[in-house]
Amino acid sequence: MDTPWRYAITLPGTPGCHAPARVIVVHATGETRNGEAVYADSAGTFRVTIAHGVAEPLDVPASHGRHTCLHAYPLP
Repeated sequence: MDTPWRYAITLPGTPGCHAPARVIVVHATGETRNGEAVYADSAGTFRVTIAHGVAEPLDVPASHGRHTCLHAYPLP
């Protein structure tokens, strides 16, 4: 099975303020990290690896209130 070239990543709204979820489209960068493909938004500021429908943000410290496991939906 081919690896999708782009994904839609769902970012939950801010907890406690009933904000709607945001969707960011990421594209394959050609880079890898720990054997997984790296994807980034068009600005290159939001970078993730994706495995089994789960996106894990890169370069973002895990802290209270930060989501480290996000839903990734492959796009055509």
